[in-house]
Amino acid sequence: MINLDYNSKKLEKAVQQAKENNIILPTFAQMKNPELIPKQIKEKLRDIGLWDVNSYNLFRISWKNEPKKSGGLYDGVNYIEFPSELTGVKARIFAIVGKWFPTGAHKVGATYGCLVPQLVTGQFDPSSSKAVWPSTGNYCRGGAYNSQLLACDSIAILPKGMSKERFEWLEKVAGEVIATPGTESNVKEIFDKVWELKETRDDITVFNQFEEFGNHLWHYEVTGAAMEEVIEQEKGENDNYFAFFATSGSAGTLGAGDYLKDKYPKSKIAVGEALQCPTILSNGFGAHRIEGIGDKHIPWVHNVKNTDMAVGIDDERTMSLLRLFNEKAGREYLLEQGIPEDFIAKIELLGISGIANLVGAIKMAKYYELDEKQMLITVLTDSLELYSSRLEEMRAEAGEYTREDAVRDYHRYLRGISTDNTLEMGLEERRRVHNLKYYTWVEQQGRSSEELEAQWYDYDNYWGGIHSQAEEIDKLIIDFNQKTGLLEKLKSS
Repeated sequence: MINLDYNSKKLEKAVQQAKENNIILPTFAQMKNPELIPKQIKEKLRDIGLWDVNSYNLFRISWKNEPKKSGGLYDGVNYIEFPSELTGVKARIFAIVGKWFPTGAHKVGATYGCLVPQLVTGQFDPSSSKAVWPSTGNYCRGGAYNSQLLACDSIAILPKGMSKERFEWLEKVAGEVIATPGTESNVKEIFDKVWELKETRDDITVFNQFEEFGNHLWHYEVTGAAMEEVIEQEKGENDNYFAFFATSGSAGTLGAGDYLKDKYPKSKIAVGEALQCPTILSNGFGAHRIEGIGDKHIPWVHNVKNTDMAVGIDDERTMSLLRLFNEKAGREYLLEQGIPEDFIAKIELLGISGIANLVGAIKMAKYYELDEKQMLITVLTDSLELYSSRLEEMRAEAGEYTREDAVRDYHRYLRGISTDNTLEMGLEERRRVHNLKYYTWVEQQGRSSEELEAQWYDYDNYWGGIHSQAEEIDKLIIDFNQKTGLLEKLKSS
């Protein structure tokens, strides 16, 4: 369960901090359904840019923002359907789009889900404590951004090998930026830095996405509901929603799969990981280039018992497709192959992990031999906007991207997607993966073996209990806003 114990003294300070900085908090219900957001706040948003450091942008933590960079309000869920001419499979594959969140990535929602329970209960005092955001990239960006909106200092921790866009933006927003050794899969080094900070500083509060259930709950409630809307909107009379696919990362997004399995009990959940670091597939390890997913451990918030399949994705495939999808010669060749021109114009909505999610969904469709009546859904965490430097690096390393390169990458890395490195996970396979949590979380990070057992054996109470807390957290948010008096003041003005 998410800890909702009160600290009245700290809460009083947090309320005062919010009052002095004009901070009104959105509820989970409002993030799911922006129609519930007061009209006075919507009027304020008309003059605010999507990335502006303005507290009203907390109300843009939603999948339903208008796809515009300034002054937008709300529309339906932002999503795309991948044409079969691109995927090479009959199954219908959809993805909800993360580009239109503040910071350009959905992680800003996960960070809010982690932060707000501690803020509205007084466990976190933003006037005296710095918020620490350990991450492999977008999570610490979202955390630093939300910290700014909430008028508190932040510390962003991420591997030094991440894209320069991440660091350049963080230097402007985060109070401190700490670069740890390695790249995407070097998560333990991030955890080691967190322990060092805990032991040497008393002015910090750590929001660790890999173990904070606010991450899981936000995706369960908000992302899951957005996906359900897409499914119901697109599903024909004889269509069947079949599965949700997402690469692991912190495993927070997999919470949306839990929501969909609750709504569609016969559906499946598949998790992807880099083939170069096959932790789930074979207890393996290694480094990889799929930014947005982390490995070498199983996140504490991963509901492994609910996971039906694991899929390994070659990072060479994702990086080659990044060029095919975004270089001029690549797009021209896609057009020659019958990919609709209007879709090619949208292809920049896929960041590196989004490409990996597309690959994983295609592999899943091929494995299960799905037809045109079967639907799969995945997520585009961010977009090309956060990875243009990677394209520049590959141009410098491999030279100009030619038509011959496009022909090779199209046939080898897109049309050549196969069912290799896929694993259907029965009970024993799931137990094996679940047990890997012991080495990271019990031995290294101080979690209890009793809680580890409860995740597996007390399944309904453990995970169901977490899922039931959204309504209680919303009540606490409403109470917090009433204490500041800002919302009532805005409505009466």
